[in-house]
Amino acid sequence: MSKFPTNILEEPAKVDGNTLANLGPLTGMAGIWEGRKGVDVNPQDGASEKKPYLEHYELQPIDPQTNGPQLFYGLRYHTFIMEPRKKETYHDQLGYWLWEPATGSILHTLAIPRGQIAMATGTARPDATSFKLVAKRGELSNGIISNPFLEHAFTTVAWHMKVSINADGTWSYDQDTHIKVKGQRKLFHHTDRNTLTKIGEPTPNLLARKKK
Repeated sequence: MSKFPTNILEEPAKVDGNTLANLGPLTGMAGIWEGRKGVDVNPQDGASEKKPYLEHYELQPIDPQTNGPQLFYGLRYHTFIMEPRKKETYHDQLGYWLWEPATGSILHTLAIPRGQIAMATGTARPDATSFKLVAKRGELSNGIISNPFLEHAFTTVAWHMKVSINADGTWSYDQDTHIKVKGQRKLFHHTDRNTLTKIGEPTPNLLARKKK
């Protein structure tokens, strides 16, 4: 028996236009954030390099999104990362965090300008303060797509991410990207973790602003 509604064209009967009030476990992530204690472990020539990083992460609410009867509330995000005392950005990433109240599903999409896109998925209760997401190469609903060179030399096999909403108002992530580096027998675990502190409030989504 299908887990999806029989009528795949019928729109939800009721949609609350206030996204900030309907983000479930993503609620504590809305806003503008700064992280000053990031730690990145990345592959180098036959070894690994551990380095600190600074991060600016902005998450703004979008209007509710529907696919027929499916309903998402979400945040559009942009994060960029740089090394301390350096001005250039070495990691730039954007995408969406999406929450589906009907199923408890969380979707996290990313696009980075090195020619890679991915979508990780997980589930959580609406009041959860932590959750896990995963994406795997070759999957159709939570997959990873890389440009030909990355697929050849640094094949991303899987991407795991844990998010924690902290009692002090910060939020943290800990992610582990499994990479098959050409010429190396073992998978390399490219890890990143950071704790982000709010420096600005989110701007309500357009539909919520129009209703005021």
